[in-house]
Amino acid sequence: MKRSVQWVLVAALVSSIHALAADVHKILSASRDRIQTADYRITGRLVRAEANGTRTSENVTVKAHWFPGVLRVLVEVNAPANAREHVLLEMRPNGEDTIFIAHPGDHAPVPLPFARWEAGPLGDAFSYEDFLEPQYFWPVQIELDPVRRGARDCSVVKSAPGPIDRTHYAEEKTWLDKTIGFPVYAEKTRKGSGLVKQFTYYGLRHDGGVWSASQVEAKVVGKDGSTLFIIDRGSAKANLGAHDFSSESMIHFQGGL
Repeated sequence: MKRSVQWVLVAALVSSIHALAADVHKILSASRDRIQTADYRITGRLVRAEANGTRTSENVTVKAHWFPGVLRVLVEVNAPANAREHVLLEMRPNGEDTIFIAHPGDHAPVPLPFARWEAGPLGDAFSYEDFLEPQYFWPVQIELDPVRRGARDCSVVKSAPGPIDRTHYAEEKTWLDKTIGFPVYAEKTRKGSGLVKQFTYYGLRHDGGVWSASQVEAKVVGKDGSTLFIIDRGSAKANLGAHDFSSESMIHFQGGL
């Protein structure tokens, strides 16, 4: 009789875990669908705002398309001239992410060393790795208590990578609007140092059936200043293809060297 009761308790626990997992996956479904149907082109600016008011700005173009099993994101830093670079990021749900980089005069793009993924065009607040959103596919997904952030009711999910996921983050907490499933706010915690980065999404808009933000602010807790990713214009249905992310496209810079 005692063993029978134990099995009942175990079965109830397993059933509860499966139900919780199903709830989390439902919460993340809109974000996963957004990534796995991505086909957009946007132009904007990365702006580093220092505490003393000094600002440094770079003009960027971002193209993204979901191919079978992989999201490709091409970030082109177009100006100023001495900052030009093309960065190709590839995100796969199995954790095998890669990043390649090319500069004017290069004959071929080269892999960006993993140690440099946590850097970025304007410092570490908005890093190369932050242009990807692999957290929605990480194996550990835990639903936290819902909260209200501003005028939005949010589901909160804590995500953690598995041993094969290539990332500098130990976990990420994401506040997702309950109605549209788009992030309103996120906190990313780095491995080792425990450093926390905060991301706030402003100006949520619905264009071509796709939700996006008009501006994302990234801040490192304990450090002054922030980095803004300001989106000026774009297309949610850009009809991109493999040639837009090819090696030839990466090493082609308008205006030559």
